[in-house]
Amino acid sequence: MIHASTTWKQQFQFEGKGNEGIAVAMDGDGKTGNSPSQLVLIALCGCTAYDVVSILQKKREPLNGLEVSAEAEKATDSPRVYTAIKLVYRIAGNVTRKAAEDAVRLSEQKYCSVSAMLSKTARITYEIQVDSQ
Repeated sequence: MIHASTTWKQQFQFEGKGNEGIAVAMDGDGKTGNSPSQLVLIALCGCTAYDVVSILQKKREPLNGLEVSAEAEKATDSPRVYTAIKLVYRIAGNVTRKAAEDAVRLSEQKYCSVSAMLSKTARITYEIQVDSQ
């Protein structure tokens, strides 16, 4: 069972915790923490990054680094859901382009649960940059 909770601290500041009890600062005004919707994008980047690293390691690809970033657009009316998300994968190492593309595609189409949820309201696109090091 997955458990999450949020406690109001002050103004629009909250502290969230998951099963492990690790605190995450949230701020609706963005002054002392990420907003809840920004945390969703961070979760998307983390989810797909985990998949890509796992897949490339299983393929024994020489991965030296990975950064996943997201740019998103939101609906103008409430609820202001994400309508478009572009993920950029910056992969460092002597990873083949085909292996990188396969890993990203598998994450998007099969493994990343956050992507699966967000794809219900947002068009998710991606770009892959491989920097051989």
